[in-house]
Amino acid sequence: MELLDYVLIAGVGLVAGFVNVLAASGSMLVLPMLIFLGLPASVANATNRVAIILQNVVAVRNFTQQKLISFRLTWPIALSATVGALLGAFVAVEINEKYLEYTIASLLVLMFFLLIFKPSAWIKGKAPEAKGLHMWWQILIFFFIGLYGGFIQAGVGLFLLAGLVLGVGHELVKANAAKVFIVLIYTPLALAVFIWNDLVNWEAGLVLAAGNMTGAFFASRYAQKIGAGFIRYLLMIVLIASALKMYGVIDWFLELW
Repeated sequence: MELLDYVLIAGVGLVAGFVNVLAASGSMLVLPMLIFLGLPASVANATNRVAIILQNVVAVRNFTQQKLISFRLTWPIALSATVGALLGAFVAVEINEKYLEYTIASLLVLMFFLLIFKPSAWIKGKAPEAKGLHMWWQILIFFFIGLYGGFIQAGVGLFLLAGLVLGVGHELVKANAAKVFIVLIYTPLALAVFIWNDLVNWEAGLVLAAGNMTGAFFASRYAQKIGAGFIRYLLMIVLIASALKMYGVIDWFLELW
C-alpha cells in the first residue's frame, strides 16, 4: 500500500469510529474502502475487528467515567452475545448472501419506522430493572445478535441498539454506551479466530484503529451533551443509508455516474 492509502484508511477510520460509537454501521464505510484498496473481503472483515476493539476501549473508558454503563445490567447480555459471536466466527453456514442482505435491509427499514413512530421509546427509555433484564428471551435475542456480529461486524450495532432500547429499556445514550461495551467483550474472541486463520492485515488494521480511536474519543466524550434526540436523527440517516446499500440502490446509482 502507498502512503495515500494509509491516509485514506485513517480518515475513513476516524469517521467510522465516530459513527460506530454515536450510532452504528461505521463498518459499512470501512469494508468497501479496504476492499477497494485491494484486500480480499475475508481479510477486510477480519482486519476491521482490530480497529473495533481499540475503538471500543477508548469509548468504554469515556462512558465509564461519565457513569453511563451499568455493568451489573450489561454483563449477562454481553456474555450471551459473546457465546453467539464465537459460534458466528467458527461455524460456516450455507446461506444465500444476497438473500441475507435483503433480509437485514428490511429489518433496518423496520427500525427506521420505529424511530419515526415510537421516538419516546428511543429517547426516554424505560428502567431496565423494571423490565426484568434476565428474562430468557432477552438473553436469547442477544445471543443471535452476537451470532450475526461474529459472522459480519457491519451493522451489528443497529441490532444491539434495537435490543437495548426496545428489549432492555435503555434510552439511546445509555444504549450506545452498553453497545460498545458488549462489542468490546465479544470481539477479541472473534478476532482470535481470524488471527488463527491468518486473515488479519496488521498494518492496515493498526492505521485504521488510530482513526477509529480518534473518532470514538470525540463521540464518547460528547455523546451525553449531544443528547438522544440528535443521535436518533443520525441513526435514522444511518439506517436508511445502510438499507439502500444492502438493497443495491447506492451501487446502482453510482454506476449511472
